[in-house]
Amino acid sequence: MEERVPLKTSERLPLRVPFFYGWVIVALTFLTTLNGAGNRAALSLLIHPLEQEFGWSRASIASAGAINLFLMGAAAPFLGWLVDRFGPRKIMFVALTLLIGGVATTTLVREPWQLILVWGVIVGLGVGGAGSVLGAAVATRWFIARRGLTIGILNSAHSTGYLIFLPILMSVVVYSGWRTSLLALAAISTGLLLLIWLWMSDDPSDIGLQPYGLGTKTKAEALRGPVRSVSSGSSGVSLLEAVRSPILWSLCGSFFICGGTSAGLIGTHLIPHAIDRGISQVTAATTVGVMGGMNFVGTVLSGYLTDRMDPRKILAFVYALRGTALFILPYVDNFQGLFIFALIYGLDWFASVPPTVALAGEAFGRQSIGKMYGWIFFSHQLGAALSAAGAGYAFQYFGSYEPAFIFGGVVALVAAVMGLTVPHGNRRNETVGERAV
Repeated sequence: MEERVPLKTSERLPLRVPFFYGWVIVALTFLTTLNGAGNRAALSLLIHPLEQEFGWSRASIASAGAINLFLMGAAAPFLGWLVDRFGPRKIMFVALTLLIGGVATTTLVREPWQLILVWGVIVGLGVGGAGSVLGAAVATRWFIARRGLTIGILNSAHSTGYLIFLPILMSVVVYSGWRTSLLALAAISTGLLLLIWLWMSDDPSDIGLQPYGLGTKTKAEALRGPVRSVSSGSSGVSLLEAVRSPILWSLCGSFFICGGTSAGLIGTHLIPHAIDRGISQVTAATTVGVMGGMNFVGTVLSGYLTDRMDPRKILAFVYALRGTALFILPYVDNFQGLFIFALIYGLDWFASVPPTVALAGEAFGRQSIGKMYGWIFFSHQLGAALSAAGAGYAFQYFGSYEPAFIFGGVVALVAAVMGLTVPHGNRRNETVGERAV
């Protein structure tokens, strides 16, 4: 019988590169999340065209966005379990397929219920599969050292999606119509499917590698001391154990407010608010793109600092900065004011994700991060959905978004306080693992 010779690691790589292959995985995940963010952001560009073409109310259009956000979150725990069970690659395939079908079909809608079904349900599930749960799982599988930085890079894809897609898509909407912009999005997702098929891998062990930094201790770990979890030496943390932990509730509570003050309020209603104040469509979308560029800086910096500082302090600062920006927004009525808001708010847009994932990872471990972060992300999207719908109805009742922005600023400051109270580190009885071991 002929003896099989094991393949060298370099021969098992889908793409030969002169650096750790995990960075290729990060790039592919980044592009997938970026694409999902571009699809998610597109609805804010469609509000005015849909109002003008079909005469639909802003509240009914925002309801489709709210369902989209809710399903992104509602599916997150299940998606997290699927990622843990089947790997990121298959989830990325399914997510992109849903985005292609949902976005393309949106061009055929004629009634509000059709928009809710296609955009709210199908696109919502697709964006959810390409979102934060995916990034958290990839970073935790492939990286031990530089994990915070990796999470920051992956979550900056959300803002980069806004930065790239919003100005371009708004220009397409203005000059070629909203249907053309959606078909362009579907084509981009189709091209990305090919890259995932060629180069994506689920786990370092699949191609003969180990997670980056295995066997080393980061500076942050040395400063904070050992953090134990159930997954250290077991199959992971059960949902019952997690529900009994104050860590899960603290992270879910602060992330609920995060979603309400980001994707729900600003992500859905900032552009319509700017247009209502007399700012042109393209200028408004470009400013949001600038906000996305600032968020790239803020999120990557947040990830970098998460590797070196107490994540709770980073959370508190991020939410306090967000509250300050939201208090400014009601007084913005020109491009200069909107630009200043974009600079401030952009720094914290997704900067809460790296410290949140770091705290969850310490408490629940590598084997359970997908499903546990899925529940945390569900709370984020629940807050986003309620805020998207609530701000739409508030606009209908008050005739402006000012009450919604003020309320958002108040609850963001509440989240800053909550961020400081998240149990952390190796204190007795504070982590799930310490109670279970």
